[in-house]
Amino acid sequence: MKIRTATPDDGAAVAAIYRPVVQHTTISFETEPPDAAEMRSRIEKTLAALPWLVAEDAAGTVCGYAYASKHRERAAYQWSVDTTVYVREDMRGRGVGRALYGKLLPLLAELGYCQAFAGVALPNAGSVGLHEAVGFQPIGVYRSVGFKHGAWRDVGWWQKALGEPGEPAPPKLFMG
Repeated sequence: MKIRTATPDDGAAVAAIYRPVVQHTTISFETEPPDAAEMRSRIEKTLAALPWLVAEDAAGTVCGYAYASKHRERAAYQWSVDTTVYVREDMRGRGVGRALYGKLLPLLAELGYCQAFAGVALPNAGSVGLHEAVGFQPIGVYRSVGFKHGAWRDVGWWQKALGEPGEPAPPKLFMG
């Protein structure tokens, strides 16, 4: 497996991984799957400041992706990020998510981020297991926060310290 920085050309592969998650599960709260052009745009916007990584399987096909986004808009939150990981259905449970986080989390620390957060739509034992395996700790649950597939859904939140709190310099931009 190879982990690399995503490019806008990965938009179609990323959209293909994400589409069934949006359509058939409550893991994502999006209700309409974004197409390749939208995913291309999201990758471009993210890479302007933060990392977006993809994993390739032995055949060189994208089999998973991970990225960071701002945790909140206010300046005091600038050292915190939200993280997201999705893995192609046939590759789940094979270490793809762990490998992606193995690159993403140290990279975020190098950029100067201090805290990473992950929201997990519940129930989702696979995602909970992944996050806890890489050091995230549960911090709370937003109850009945999203309505999808005919029911109200909870979102659990996990947090991982990336660096020691102190008097930080502003985080650096990701330069791929």
